[in-house]
Amino acid sequence: MILQGTLVNVAAVAAGCLVGRWAGQLLSERMRNTMMAGLGLAVLLIGLQLALQSQQLMIVIGSIIIGGLVGELLNIEGRLEGFGQHLQRRFSGSGKIAEGFVIASLLYCVGAMAIMGALQDGLGGEPTILYAKAALDGVASIALTSTLGIGVIFSILPLLLYQGAITLAAGLATTILTDPVITEMNAVGGLLIIAISLDLMGIKRLPVGNLLPGVFLAIGFMWVFGYA
Repeated sequence: MILQGTLVNVAAVAAGCLVGRWAGQLLSERMRNTMMAGLGLAVLLIGLQLALQSQQLMIVIGSIIIGGLVGELLNIEGRLEGFGQHLQRRFSGSGKIAEGFVIASLLYCVGAMAIMGALQDGLGGEPTILYAKAALDGVASIALTSTLGIGVIFSILPLLLYQGAITLAAGLATTILTDPVITEMNAVGGLLIIAISLDLMGIKRLPVGNLLPGVFLAIGFMWVFGYA
């Protein structure tokens, strides 16, 4: 069944959020802060692993900088925050809705497993990559929801749209997303994940949403400069 892998991924995140919502009520503030610090360090490791795979540093740097300018012009961060604040008003008293939504959405959508898993699903193979990703995302959603609140569950919307779009366009995507292109996309995404980890650890909040176009600009730059 088409989109089977993404639907399993979405279900795992939703289930993890429900468990995390219940578990969060049993944890003290100190325990939640410690979990958040640990999660931040784990996310930092993931981001570093992706970022350090880059073979074209200038592509990554250019994608991040120009992507940030595009994001500022489009006000992506503001729009995400606005949607998050709308959810916050709708579900007042349910934790940090906006922060949970933005952080979880970026964490679940950025990375090789999301792209390669969606391609595998769209090309008719058994979506084993997305099954593995579903397990990882499910565990992460427990930790995120227990500390940030139920806003994490709304990340299933961009997750479904992002992976679903790649799955449905798999035939075209395989010709565009070559291995070198995916490597640099992941490197840019890794930097964004590092930025998320800094926020999770309470070090600094960066406008990750406005930097998000850099992931997609990396595709164009790789083809324009003949590195694809």
